[in-house]
Amino acid sequence: MAAILIIDDEPGIRQALASILKDEKYKVFSAEDAVAGIEILEKEKIDVVFLDVLLPRLGGLEALDQIRSTWPGLEVVMISGHANIDMAVRAVKGGAFDFLEKPLSLDKVLTVSRNALAMRKLRAENYSLRKKASLSNVEIIGASAAIEKIRELVIQAAGSDARILITGENGTGKEVVAKAIHQRSSRCECSFVELNCAAMPETLVESELFGHEKGAFTDAISSRKGRFELANNGTLFLDEIGDMSLVAQAKVLRVIQEQKIERLGGEKTIETDVRIIAASNMDLEKACAEGRFRQDLYFRLNVIPIFIPPLRERSDDIPLLLHHFFEELGMESLKLEKNALELLQSHQWPGNVRELRNIAERIAIMHIGDSIDAGALASLISTGSKKNMPLLPEGLLNELMEYKFNEAKEIFEKHYLEFQLFKNNGIIARTAQAIGIYPSNLHAKLRKFGVDTRG
Repeated sequence: MAAILIIDDEPGIRQALASILKDEKYKVFSAEDAVAGIEILEKEKIDVVFLDVLLPRLGGLEALDQIRSTWPGLEVVMISGHANIDMAVRAVKGGAFDFLEKPLSLDKVLTVSRNALAMRKLRAENYSLRKKASLSNVEIIGASAAIEKIRELVIQAAGSDARILITGENGTGKEVVAKAIHQRSSRCECSFVELNCAAMPETLVESELFGHEKGAFTDAISSRKGRFELANNGTLFLDEIGDMSLVAQAKVLRVIQEQKIERLGGEKTIETDVRIIAASNMDLEKACAEGRFRQDLYFRLNVIPIFIPPLRERSDDIPLLLHHFFEELGMESLKLEKNALELLQSHQWPGNVRELRNIAERIAIMHIGDSIDAGALASLISTGSKKNMPLLPEGLLNELMEYKFNEAKEIFEKHYLEFQLFKNNGIIARTAQAIGIYPSNLHAKLRKFGVDTRG
C-alpha cells in the first residue's frame, strides 16, 4: 500500500486531503508543519509528500530542499493558496514533482497522486536496472597467469559468505574484483555498498558505518542509515580498511562477531546480515605488528585472501586492458604500433590499471590519426617524479553527492590539499601562497587530515 504524507498548517486541508486519499486506499499520514513532517519521514516509509508552501517554523521551500537532500527518491507535490509563477518555478527547480493551487481540485489531487507514485516506481526500477547493469558489466580483464588465478578465486569465493581481504597497490582493480564476487554470489540481487575509509575523515567513519539518530551530533538534523544497514542482505565493500582508526576497527570487529549495530545516539539494536569484503594497499600484517591494525580484526577479515599483483608484474595484460578501454572510449579502430606496445610494457605503471586508463583517455583526447607509435605515445605518458601525483578514488564525485555539505567539504578539502601540495613540490610556503591561505593554517589542515608532507 502506497503511503502519502500531508504537511499543511490548516486542519481543514489536512482532513479533506486525507479523506480523499484514504478513499483511494492510500495509507495517509498528516503533520501540521514541516518539522513534524520530517519526524514522520524519519520513522515511516513514505512515497509521496503534499507540502504546503507557507508553514510556521520551517518554510515549505526550505523543507523541500531538506527532503530532496535526505530522501531523494521521494516525490514532493507543493500546494499553496498564494501561488505565483516565480514560486512555482522555484519549487520545480528545487525538485518538486508538481505544484497545485488552493482550493484543491479532487480530480487534480488524485491524478497527481497517481502520476507521482508512477514516477517514483519508474525511478526505483531505473535505479535498480542501472545498478544491475553496472555490476553485470564487471569484467576482470587480462590473460596473465595471475589474472587467471584471480578469476578462479572469484568463482570459488562467490559461492560462500566467507569474508574476503583483497590486497594490492592503488589502482590494481580491487574494487572490480569485489564487484565481480558480489555479482556471482547469492546476494547479487541485493545492494553492493562501498565505503572508502581513506577518503573519510576519522570523525565521520562511525556515522557512515553505523548511521546516526537525529541530534546525535551538531550537524545531525535528521536520522540516517549507515552502510551496514544499507548493505543488509548484500555486500559491504570496505576499501582501504588499513586507514580506519583503531576505535572504528574495534566497532567493526564487534559487528562481525554479533551481527548487530546501534546507530550513533541511538539505543535500538539493529540486526544485520552483511557479507564483508575488505581491501587495502598496505601490508596489514606489518601494520598489526606495529600496533596500527587490530590483529583479531585482520584474522576475521582474511578468511579468503586475494592478492592482485601490480601491472608492471603482468605486462601481458596491457594489450587486452588497453583494447578494453579503447572500446569503452569508441576507439576500437585505433592501431597500436609494435614499438608503442613495447613502450607501454616497459613502463613501471605506478598508478597501475587506473593510470593505464588515464593514458587511454589522454590518447582519445589528444591523439590524431588511426595509429600511434612510440614517439607519439612517449609524450602522453607521464615520466613521474619522486612522489606520484595523488589519484582520486574512483567514483569520489558521485560519493560526495550522498553526504551532507560539511562532510563532503572535508573529504574534498583533503584531496584538494594533497593535489596542491604535490603540484608545488611539497613546499608548504609555496602551496599556501598558491591557494591563498597562511602557512600556519595549511600546516594545521594537513595535520588534521593526516596528509603526508614528506617528499
